[in-house]
Amino acid sequence: MSAVLSSVPAAAPRVESANGAAEQEFSFGGADFERVRQLIYQRAGISLHAGKQAMVYSRLSRRLRDTGYKSFSSYLQWLEHPNGAAGEEEWQEFVNCLTTNLTSFFREEHHFIELARDLKVRTARPLRIWCNAASTGEEPYSIAITVTESLGAQAATIFASDIDTKVLATASRGVYAADSRGLSAERLKNHFLRGTGANAGFIRVRPELAKMIEFKSHNLMDAHWSLGDPFDIVFCRNVMIYFDGPTQRRVLERIHRVMKPGSLLYVGHSENFSEARDLFHLRGKTIYQRV
Repeated sequence: MSAVLSSVPAAAPRVESANGAAEQEFSFGGADFERVRQLIYQRAGISLHAGKQAMVYSRLSRRLRDTGYKSFSSYLQWLEHPNGAAGEEEWQEFVNCLTTNLTSFFREEHHFIELARDLKVRTARPLRIWCNAASTGEEPYSIAITVTESLGAQAATIFASDIDTKVLATASRGVYAADSRGLSAERLKNHFLRGTGANAGFIRVRPELAKMIEFKSHNLMDAHWSLGDPFDIVFCRNVMIYFDGPTQRRVLERIHRVMKPGSLLYVGHSENFSEARDLFHLRGKTIYQRV
């Protein structure tokens, strides 16, 4: 999943009524918000707290405009219609709207320093690495750069997934602003191509780096995962904090099943899985080892 939810609620769009009072563009009551909370929990495992009502209104309003619905009640009724009137494509749009992707190259840099060390002591080749919540691609490309600098480009294959199909499309293109945060001048030179002419100010990931990564949509809430051979290393950072306790446990059990014994799980700086000691034990700062 991507996917983290914005910590700052967006202001709801408003229009002026005849008497000058501010009114919401669409009808959106507490019951509508509760329905949205239930649906995103069922689809993506995300637990929205009560303070997200304005954010939900702002994000989903664009879907009402695009689909022609005049109220959240009618839109949600269409989405939930038992014969699937809205279709799976609209469900994906619904999920995409309610996830935000906060990322950058080499975010939480200590993880990549540790990753370089971990790579060198693993003898199996090629290594299998899963970057979950890949977002717009900066994280999996940072992993690929670390692998290349540590062992060479052929030393690992990287599976990069996210629940949000739009950010994955951006990740697959591998095009970013030349002043993207987290990239040194040396890494820009070694791993990216600079745009010229109309593409000035942009960089593209070099083909040999891009070939290391397979991007694919994946929902952690799916009952059955088909991810190929077990992984040596898994990045699942800043995802679990948006799940409730039972959902966290269920996802950790599934991640455990697709990892090799002794493999490593890298998590976000605010995530703690001390209640899952039967699955993972803390190996270092926000790095867990599969039991």
